[in-house]
Amino acid sequence: MNSARIKSQLAQLIALPSITCTDQKQDMSNVAVVELIALWAQDLGFRCEIMPVAKGKVNLIATLGEGSNGLVLSGHTDTVPYDASKWQTDPFTLTERDGRWYGLGTTDMKGFFPLALAAAEVAVTAIRNGHRLKAPLIILATCDEETSMAGARALLDAGRPKARFAVIGEPTSLRPLRMQKGVMMERIVIEGRSGHSSDPSLGHNALDAMHDVISELKQYRQSLAQKWHNPLFTVPTPTLNLGCIHGGDNPNRICAQCELQFDLRPLPGMDMAELRQAIRQRIHPLSERHQVSIVQSPLFDGVPPVETAADSPIVKLVESLTNQQAGAAAFGTEAPYLKQLGMDTIIFGPGDINTAHQPDEYLSVANIAPAIRTLETLIQRFCL
Repeated sequence: MNSARIKSQLAQLIALPSITCTDQKQDMSNVAVVELIALWAQDLGFRCEIMPVAKGKVNLIATLGEGSNGLVLSGHTDTVPYDASKWQTDPFTLTERDGRWYGLGTTDMKGFFPLALAAAEVAVTAIRNGHRLKAPLIILATCDEETSMAGARALLDAGRPKARFAVIGEPTSLRPLRMQKGVMMERIVIEGRSGHSSDPSLGHNALDAMHDVISELKQYRQSLAQKWHNPLFTVPTPTLNLGCIHGGDNPNRICAQCELQFDLRPLPGMDMAELRQAIRQRIHPLSERHQVSIVQSPLFDGVPPVETAADSPIVKLVESLTNQQAGAAAFGTEAPYLKQLGMDTIIFGPGDINTAHQPDEYLSVANIAPAIRTLETLIQRFCL
């Protein structure tokens, strides 16, 4: 392991801002980051394809070897926004202190790429010694994971890459995770009729109707928690969070319009279309009762829940290497999209998720060598 090179590569990645944000004023390109990773991969003999996704947004598919039954090491190149006033050091300068490398994206998750490239050298050395890979090694670098999952969606739309197994190097403190909850963000808009508050018969109050909608959602939340349970998750039931509500314009006017936004996080095995339909069936009768229109729509397509089987070869191998049972991620990753591409996917990487999206984000140096050793063993098992 060349620690100096790994540190130098991470410092270069950190120095290239690649923030993704729903606020277009803060949103940035990831092209420079991808081009740098591609340059390093090409030096090792990888064939590199840079896939356009949107203006200033690209994916990298770097392939070593031939075939379609190989191993993917995957990460995203974007970071979240930051508050410079809360950082003790420059977020774009890699700073070492107390056995930690500080910088924006060190753990979530630019730090994974130098480690993946270091582990890939076990395959590069084999090729240089005259051996052929039995299956390809692929390094993926995606865009916009922190917002729209546009990079992963573009891969799914293209049906690429083809592989049998995948590791997503999100920070898990080197514990394997084989499942994650999905996320749905939904909107309910109620249109009533305004009128003077002194006479309720003059209008149809959207807030009154929304009160009953919320009651239905709370009852539905309770029924989901009673029906669905998975002890591998820290919160073992699906959650439904009433996030924000806006309605009305004055206390002496009957409220004519009200909007509620909520999120629902389903467990593996739950179908998002069925959940949306169940909610519609619950709230539809309220429209006639209150003489209002009620429209339910998703704020975005949603990310489905995902589970890799406990007996998958990659799960069993990483469990044996780490001496830890595979658990469940409380956070979202690109795993559902790689799973839909046909890969048994495990989430495993250096760093602590609790430092992600936080000031003074850091990667513990002690995580680096064990992470590389695990990735090397996976490459030897599935590619060599």
